[in-house]
Amino acid sequence: MDRGRGLCRPPMTGVITRFGVLGVFVLMVPESACIPVPSEVTLLFSGFAVHEGWMSFPLAVLAATSGNLVGSLLAYGLGASRMLARVPGAGTVLIRWEHMLDRHGLRAVFIARLLPLARTFVSLPAGARHLPLVPFVVLTTAGCALWAGAFVLGGMAAGTGWMALSSTLARALLVVGLVMIALSVLRRRRAAR
Repeated sequence: MDRGRGLCRPPMTGVITRFGVLGVFVLMVPESACIPVPSEVTLLFSGFAVHEGWMSFPLAVLAATSGNLVGSLLAYGLGASRMLARVPGAGTVLIRWEHMLDRHGLRAVFIARLLPLARTFVSLPAGARHLPLVPFVVLTTAGCALWAGAFVLGGMAAGTGWMALSSTLARALLVVGLVMIALSVLRRRRAAR
């Protein structure tokens, strides 16, 4: 089955088309491990896949959340290792994030999970600050599940809208085509007179 045929697709949608929920999981790991793979595209296409019946909503959200959690734990471990302190400029960025964590505590982890870009990097300072692991995992899971759920729902709505739009567009093109044929016939008749 050629899933998503005719759509202009970013390369990552091919991973989801081919591997389903495993593809969603794999694409979400790097996004939380500080490799900027746009989760929005992955999740929106996952929602389209849910709309098309290629996977279920709970499995799409679970795969995305699990992938984010694994990536977050990798970044947490990297932050805890203090290896980043040796990277020029990274220390300054970590200090700023650590001050934010000092001011807002663990809730900063949850809030950052709901914000573009911040969600990708919050695990590094959380690890560097040695935030307690269990609350970190719980807040990361909750924030990532909300993020994933919202974008998968958005993709489902876009899928519904796309189907309605393509159906409406097809009808409109049919009407325009019939009108053009009718006008052409009328012109020929007038020209023949």
